[in-house]
Amino acid sequence: QVQLAESGGRLVQPGDSLKLSCSTSGFAFISYTMAWFRQAPGKEREFVAATSGSGNTRYYPDSVRGRFDISRDNVENTLYLQMSSLRPEDTGVYYCAADGSFNRATMTMPQEYDYWGQGTQVTVSS
Repeated sequence: QVQLAESGGRLVQPGDSLKLSCSTSGFAFISYTMAWFRQAPGKEREFVAATSGSGNTRYYPDSVRGRFDISRDNVENTLYLQMSSLRPEDTGVYYCAADGSFNRATMTMPQEYDYWGQGTQVTVSS
């Protein structure tokens, strides 16, 4: 049974840092591209970061590049997202996702991902 479980979300102030985790089981973690998405109320799910199976290649949109860092532990089958210099616009539910057939042209599209977690809420507010 495939399971992805995010944790670490909470209320923080602008400028703070926060680290999210995504524990996984039930699939060959090292063979999957892993990603983080987020969704704010009333908005579409948005790509935040992705990493290749080895962890050597990472992708970010301009909105978070230089502030967020995605990483993975292929022994513990866990994905991480280190976020710094958080802004109110970073607020949303953060989801981890797994893609077994990576395509760089479509990696930002939620429909390309095979497995999803339930999400963890991150709120950035003073």
